[in-house]
Amino acid sequence: MEIKPIGHIYTDFDEKFGIPRQSGRASALFGRIEFEKDYRSDDAFRGIEDFSHLWLIFGFDKAIRNDNSLTVRPPRLGGNKRIGVFASRSPYRPNSLGLSVVKFERLEKDAKKGNVLIVSGVDILNKTPIYDIKPYLPYAESISGAYGSFADEMSAYRLKVDFPKDLLAILPEEKRAAAIECLEDDPRPSYHDDTRKYSMLFAGFDIHFKVEKDVLSVIGVDKKGEN
Repeated sequence: MEIKPIGHIYTDFDEKFGIPRQSGRASALFGRIEFEKDYRSDDAFRGIEDFSHLWLIFGFDKAIRNDNSLTVRPPRLGGNKRIGVFASRSPYRPNSLGLSVVKFERLEKDAKKGNVLIVSGVDILNKTPIYDIKPYLPYAESISGAYGSFADEMSAYRLKVDFPKDLLAILPEEKRAAAIECLEDDPRPSYHDDTRKYSMLFAGFDIHFKVEKDVLSVIGVDKKGEN
């Protein structure tokens, strides 16, 4: 079976580093889905506004590898313990397919692009191909008593973010809340517990920071390419 993208999603992340570890972790992080010509018709979106959340089926097109390894090393397990690929959310998968639930925000009309879908709570790289969209059904998909192995232990994990006002002001106002949420989610690999300097490329800006204990301190912000 051959599958082709129905469109592409545009987000504030051009690099993997800093992308929230799961969808919904950064509720202020928006995505804009632009569709191929065959899927821009009003008919394709009839009734979509009656759902609060949507499933996106997308492609990990930047995470394709040639080996056939059936195990992965989840960052949340320190990067040194292997588990089966089917017991993980790793982007390195047999068919490189991803699945994320996002919040439906609105449907916009673009003079050239036709219907454009705006969603929030995304955890997807910029320009990622979208293969399908389905509504999220709370009665069937919110399962009481479900548990998630090692991921449950980190569900409440957040860093405290110290983002000086003068540095925060460098970012466009509509991007600030999302930037803070992404930093709270701790962009570093889980096995890096140090005070080295890191940089997160976000919305065309390099955000430089350090982490000490549970506090992330932003130490610089500059427009990419200026320094």
